[in-house]
Amino acid sequence: MKLPTIKSYKNHWNIHDVILISLIAVFFGIIYQVWNYIYYALAATPLKPYANDLTLGVWLMAGPLSAILIKKRNACLIGELLAAIIEMFLFSSWGVGNIISGFVQGFGSELGFAFTGYRKFNGWGLFLSTITSTIITFLWDLFQNGYLSYPLQMLITLFIIRFISIGLFSGILVAAIQKLLIRTKVLNNA
Repeated sequence: MKLPTIKSYKNHWNIHDVILISLIAVFFGIIYQVWNYIYYALAATPLKPYANDLTLGVWLMAGPLSAILIKKRNACLIGELLAAIIEMFLFSSWGVGNIISGFVQGFGSELGFAFTGYRKFNGWGLFLSTITSTIITFLWDLFQNGYLSYPLQMLITLFIIRFISIGLFSGILVAAIQKLLIRTKVLNNA
């Protein structure tokens, strides 16, 4: 029996894409809700100022995974936004703020793939996505979470920690998931 495979990039969305992005959103919405407790555990320690940046990479995984599996324009943004909505409906303590964060995070990740002209749904696209999502989410947190009140040296440290977290989870781990799916023949290598 041959497993269904994910088709390479085409301009239009089909029902397979919609179902896949919905499954990714539900899966990561649940992970995001559970991941909140990791954030709270870190925030209850002297690492509190770094908790957001240390944990942020996991909260950005749905977008890049959606992009590299579906290989369509806006898959990253939609995947991240849907996962944030699912997290919100699971009674997240962040409430409707999840939707705003999901949009900002999805937009930041989407930019990396946009810079490739939506032609590089691979390590290079993920690397650019890591850079753009780090910059966009950091700019958002400067105003939203009061990062402007931190001294410059701490801002630099937070930015580096955020880049590493996003790179590790939304870059390297997502690429590993993609390779695993290619190896199991669930995903085409195209």
